[in-house]
Amino acid sequence: MSIVAAICSALVWGSGQLFNKQKIKAAIFFVFQLIFVGVELFSGSINIITGNAEAQFRNAGFFVRGLWGLITLGTIARENSSVKVYDHSIMLMLGGIISAMVLLIFLAAWIWNILDAYRTRKRIEAGERITSVQYFKRLWTASFEYIMITPGMLLVIFISIVPIVFAILVAFTNYNMNFIPPRRLVEWTGFNTFADIVRIKIWGSTFVQIFIWTVIWAFLATFSSYIFGLFQALILRSKTVKLRQVWRAVFILPWAVPGIVSTMVFRAMLHQDGAINQLLLSLGLIESAIPFLSNVFWARLCLVLVNVWLGFPYFMALISGVMTTVPQELYEAAQIDGANSFQQFRAVTLPIILASTAPQIMMSVTFNFNNFNMIYFLTDGGPPNPAFQMAGSTDILISWIFKLTIDQRMYNYASALSIFIFVVVASVSAWNLLRTRAFKED
Repeated sequence: MSIVAAICSALVWGSGQLFNKQKIKAAIFFVFQLIFVGVELFSGSINIITGNAEAQFRNAGFFVRGLWGLITLGTIARENSSVKVYDHSIMLMLGGIISAMVLLIFLAAWIWNILDAYRTRKRIEAGERITSVQYFKRLWTASFEYIMITPGMLLVIFISIVPIVFAILVAFTNYNMNFIPPRRLVEWTGFNTFADIVRIKIWGSTFVQIFIWTVIWAFLATFSSYIFGLFQALILRSKTVKLRQVWRAVFILPWAVPGIVSTMVFRAMLHQDGAINQLLLSLGLIESAIPFLSNVFWARLCLVLVNVWLGFPYFMALISGVMTTVPQELYEAAQIDGANSFQQFRAVTLPIILASTAPQIMMSVTFNFNNFNMIYFLTDGGPPNPAFQMAGSTDILISWIFKLTIDQRMYNYASALSIFIFVVVASVSAWNLLRTRAFKED
């Protein structure tokens, strides 16, 4: 009989629950099916008379039209203004992703409906009496947390996951300046975009060199800020420093001021005719202006130094807080053993600081891996590099993607590179999460 209840629910949602004499639950599942069927029937008008399959799909309901658009990306381009009926590949793709997500939600409800009818009938056959009210009370008690997070999860699906899926799928198309809908339709090209990045020499060379610089930049930016922040924290911890709270407040200011504002100010100061060059020239320290932003070495050095200015206050505050938690007994024991100040720092303070701030260091590395603001607002990826494909000498992967998207409209290549960045950043973040104490305790 349990199989009969499951088959009934598979055909008509809630009928298995009605077979189990759970009328309220049966009505709820049946309403879900009515919504599903109603959305499909009343959101389109299939032209059955002409027998034109393409027209039927284009004019079908929400789910059929969405899946058709996702698979085909359209069949009619708007080659001129006289074409009244045409397809927009990108809108079809986006609509298809949304319809697929909604369809998966209804599919989950359908499977839940079948399993519930089957399991409930099994328990009834075992002699247990279950009413709809008892079921919902038990569900509320056992799954309260899941019920509470479901609305947020649905928002995450449509606000975060849908754009991510869309960005990933673009990498498998030819969506670029030569194929801009609706004048020209976008087509699925499989892994051709990824193959081009590897196969075409200028793309491969640009990708490898920018990736190497991105990694170097991420570690340089992080550890230079960390070391300088550690140095400042140690200085301010010294009892010989007067007005330590005032100094700490002053050093926090670079972190408190919006980073974009500070970066733009530094860009003006580091210009060929900026304040720094003018000051050095007036003091007679240099004979000609230093190309801070037009020379590769100077531009990269300026990026690191400006990032230290913006980043060290965070690590200074973080490390200062960690040092207050170091037990004084450890220092007293080290002093008894004859350790000097440096030895105490190396054997006691530094290991505790590194152990406590290691997750923040790794998260800072991943942040700097995608630190678009610093690159864009200070150097704009410059100076130009003729050996690079649509990129400058200080561009990192994320700023290169920005140029490919906004300036060159190479959306498929930008999407492929975004996938690579996601894999790298997600891997580092997952590794960092797996090492946290909270995750190990769970």
